[in-house]
Amino acid sequence: MIAKDSEALLAAVHWNDQGLVPAIAQDARSGQVLMLAWMNADALRASLDEGRGVYWSRTRQQLWRKGESSGHVQKLVDLRLDCDGDTVLLRVLQEGPACHTGAATCFFRAAKDAAWAETTPPPGSFLDSLQETIHGRRAADPGQSYVARLLQGGQDRILKKVGEEATEFVIAAKNGEREAILNEAADLLFHTLVALEERNLHIDDVLDRLASREGVSGLAEKAARGKQT
Repeated sequence: MIAKDSEALLAAVHWNDQGLVPAIAQDARSGQVLMLAWMNADALRASLDEGRGVYWSRTRQQLWRKGESSGHVQKLVDLRLDCDGDTVLLRVLQEGPACHTGAATCFFRAAKDAAWAETTPPPGSFLDSLQETIHGRRAADPGQSYVARLLQGGQDRILKKVGEEATEFVIAAKNGEREAILNEAADLLFHTLVALEERNLHIDDVLDRLASREGVSGLAEKAARGKQT
């Protein structure tokens, strides 16, 4: 949970001679570095008050609310200060691409043969990559693709498989054999991703939900869910 006493937080920041501090935005789900910008005290205060990424534009000399015109907003999950107090890290939930070029991250050029070459940005996470692979199997030949066979077999077939894998994981965990636990956990996670795909949901939707619970007591969260039903 982000503290609301912004003035106390601002007082701990070591601002440069221009009253600015570099601000790194990082995807709270994948850990991918999205961009580097600058903040003054007003930008940091606004980020805390509004719960979103707000920066200072050195070119326009004004506050810049990320996504204000593009819709690619950054929901603030966590704010951190480095050991020297002169750099802040915003862990955010990014809507759409972070870069104005349309790339997922601003860091899409890599040093290669004494030049900066455009390259495919690193995947946000292995789970993201796996989910995209599963999505791509929707239209595949079920005779050639296990995922396509599951998806075209319908929801009941997929959920039956998830149930089987969950049972096998419980048995493996009970027996306590490391390799069996890891194998069954991997199988359960994989088939859960297939079930999400069948419902047109993404692993990021699940991670968003987990991120929204950060700093909230598990008991309190369960009690709140009980009141909603």
